[in-house]
Amino acid sequence: MTINEIQDEIIEEFSAFDDWMDKYALLIELGNSLAPLDDKYKTESNLIEGCQSRVWLQADYSDGLIHFQGESDAVIVKGIVSLLIKIISSHTPDEILNADLYFVDKIGLKEHLSPTRSNGLVAMLKQMRLYAMAFKSREEA
Repeated sequence: MTINEIQDEIIEEFSAFDDWMDKYALLIELGNSLAPLDDKYKTESNLIEGCQSRVWLQADYSDGLIHFQGESDAVIVKGIVSLLIKIISSHTPDEILNADLYFVDKIGLKEHLSPTRSNGLVAMLKQMRLYAMAFKSREEA
């Protein structure tokens, strides 16, 4: 599936709920379904700066695709990590770098996150794109 197809699926899933408490419950459920991150990846270098809670992001590159794993110690943030991984993982560096992540606005996430969580979301996306740039430049070398 393309990044946009996955985003559209998520938008549809969230549109089933009108109440933001239900959408938060879905986010928490998504976070709880995220596979636990191996302790060997819970390192300082994998911690995302700019997040109030602790968020770890691990990126691996194989067969031209970037595979992300992540975890957070906060349930809502873990749900956000889960969404980003679901959308961005297993795509090429170019696909990730060129992606317009419109799902954030479409599901209303932007206006329903506290400023610190919103900053964390931006920091996570920035880190994922930095990984994509690094793997792309390594590929071109």
